Amino acid sequence: MSTRSIIALLLLLLTSNISLAGQWTGQPEVITGREGETVTGFVFDDSNLNSTFDQGERGVQGVHVSNGREWVTTDETGAYEIEVRDDMDLTIVQPSGWRVPTDERMVPQFFYIHKEGGTGYDLRFGGLPPTGPAPAQVNFPLTKNETAGGEFSCAVLGDPQTYSNEQVGWLRDGVLADVIASGLGPSDCMIFLGDVVGDDLTLLDRLLEVTGSAGIPQWSVIGNHDIDFDATSNNDKADSWRRLVGPTYYAFELGDVLFISLDNVVYPCGEKDVALGHSYCGDEENPRYNGRVTETQLEWLEGLIEITPEDRLIVLNSHIPFVSFVDDGSRTHQTDEVTRIYDMLEGRKALSLSGHTHTIENHAPGQFFAGWTETTGAGPLPFRHIIAGAASGAWFQGDFSIDGVPMALQRMGAPKGFLRLDFDSTSYSEQYIGARLGPGRGQWIGLNTPSFREWFDAIMVWNSEDPGKRSPVPPVSINDLPDPNILTPDDLADTVWLTANVWAGSAETTVEAQLPDGTTLTLERTQQGQGEVQNSGAEWADPFAAARQLSVARFAFQSRSGNERAQGHELYRGNQFGPAPPQPQRSIAHRNMHLWRAELPDLPLGVHQVNVTSTDRNGHTFSDTIIIEVREERPPRYWRHELWEE
Repeated sequence: MSTRSIIALLLLLLTSNISLAGQWTGQPEVITGREGETVTGFVFDDSNLNSTFDQGERGVQGVHVSNGREWVTTDETGAYEIEVRDDMDLTIVQPSGWRVPTDERMVPQFFYIHKEGGTGYDLRFGGLPPTGPAPAQVNFPLTKNETAGGEFSCAVLGDPQTYSNEQVGWLRDGVLADVIASGLGPSDCMIFLGDVVGDDLTLLDRLLEVTGSAGIPQWSVIGNHDIDFDATSNNDKADSWRRLVGPTYYAFELGDVLFISLDNVVYPCGEKDVALGHSYCGDEENPRYNGRVTETQLEWLEGLIEITPEDRLIVLNSHIPFVSFVDDGSRTHQTDEVTRIYDMLEGRKALSLSGHTHTIENHAPGQFFAGWTETTGAGPLPFRHIIAGAASGAWFQGDFSIDGVPMALQRMGAPKGFLRLDFDSTSYSEQYIGARLGPGRGQWIGLNTPSFREWFDAIMVWNSEDPGKRSPVPPVSINDLPDPNILTPDDLADTVWLTANVWAGSAETTVEAQLPDGTTLTLERTQQGQGEVQNSGAEWADPFAAARQLSVARFAFQSRSGNERAQGHELYRGNQFGPAPPQPQRSIAHRNMHLWRAELPDLPLGVHQVNVTSTDRNGHTFSDTIIIEVREERPPRYWRHELWEE
């Protein structure tokens, strides 16, 4: 680049709101004045990037505009006109090849929030102040996304669920560090699948500022821990979120993909939910939430799908899963009447992304688990559904890693992390990146031995007892678990399974083990997804993850500092855990839809290297080697004092 070109670029940056890193800071132009039953405006190419529709700037044709129910499309001048609703989020769909501006936190600015009287009563986190009458005009700026094309990537984060500033720091030093290392930029996307924070909405601004440092536009879904719990109706439950972040449902395009963000958290749930079988709803003294998409939103969704070209991939982002393996019998943690959405998408290429369960679940088309039909109406899936894991893992439980962040292995044993999606036109590949583990690792390998099963059952029996009546000390700890990689002939005769917990594994994943004698051992998925119930218990547990989940030393932390909140550890809404002897964390990998296993043959005495390789549907392979000793009997475990006694 010539010196003159560099000077011209610097002058442009000095007189505009765009940075060398590609961030464009701006917002829609709101012009007050005329009151009426409609709002008008323009979507325009903001050539000088000042967020103002200046003379000489041209409108952008074909951009979709919504009031949260109806849809219109801009004409050849970029103009639109749409009905004003009393309480609405006026939004545009960021069109492919263009970018909307962001605020300083990299939160896209494609909306105008309208609620004339505001929330109308006090909410803990402020709600929405009165917006007054709808403006005369709202103009939405765009700029060309010069690097946009059919190829881009998204970092998808389920459930950061930070309940405190301490946990924001853990998110920063864990998953966010990996997102930054991924190399994504302004032409890519970061998607939060809800429960961005844990009930304390004052954390949102800091969290989004921290994650915005990655330089990636961050699009957020609202979760059941992002709402105003003191709201008295579902129409108000997201008012603080709308003020702090933006709309609860909306859409945007990148490349050949339409992303649709849904709000499927109904709070407080009421008569409609009771009629769908949720007897706990409608209790004013104990308000609860339910997974459902409202009628207004379904009307909005149907209209959007109708105006979307059939050659687009449609990605549906929601917090509560449409369906889930780990919660397959739950009427709260799946989405009511999901078949209505499936019917709208019939014949379309689609993908469902969700969070909420703190699990990774990669459900291939045609997969089906017991409970789905009874709870949601769903049968075999019409398209892929991915529950993207949790950036907080198992709610930041567990012992600390080498990076000073809780390991927090999730409910099915996978690490906390994020889902990376790489798009090429309407095709995509998925890979789960475990926090601070690098993209080259995607599975845990272990041995499910008779000793492990006995140890597992002893702790789980104690764990199920009344905490007020049981011994405060668990019957066994990690120190009582024999070395799992030392086997005896008796162990092998009593069944030892070689296990592979493939974090993002699906029905298409294959897992094989190479034994030292050249034999290939094929591992089988423990849940086939053919309508069966969950397999649960020691026999079906992931021994690698469970060993770390069942004996957490962090409970025992103590100090003489005088700070009562520094004893043991604190999670959730300030709940204190300890100081106490090491205990199990609350989430144990005793059931799993991404666990593969094979019974080991009668290996001869000696030391054996077994290589385990998994291959996913996209051709990603992960290989790990486990070293197994087969001894006639187990050698002594500890220092032999008797050799030194006189």
